[in-house]
Amino acid sequence: QVQLVESGGGLVQTGDSLRLSCAASGTPFSNYAAGWFRQAPGKEREFVASITRSGDITEYLDSVKDRFTISRDDTKDAVYLQMNSLKPEDTAVYYCAARIRFKIPVRVETNYDFWGQGTQVTVSS
Repeated sequence: QVQLVESGGGLVQTGDSLRLSCAASGTPFSNYAAGWFRQAPGKEREFVASITRSGDITEYLDSVKDRFTISRDDTKDAVYLQMNSLKPEDTAVYYCAARIRFKIPVRVETNYDFWGQGTQVTVSS
């Protein structure tokens, strides 16, 4: 079992950057692949980015592909989401997630086994 705690959210202006962090505890985070999801008001939660256990393969939502970067540091049991050139449509609660199984669709939230509580990101125009 792993516990996940997100941090780094906040209120920023269009074009600003934020770096979200997800701290894992309980078991070595290197055992898990990870992902970031987000949920905007009135909308369903959507996939944002994922990273494999080894960190060598990443995948992104098309609308963030050239602006966001997911990374991990297993020495710190953490995964990060660097978000640049933020837009108002990026406003959402961002969730970190971890999954045990591999070679399964990474964009499907039900494929993730553990979730954090979320951190709010608000981008003003």
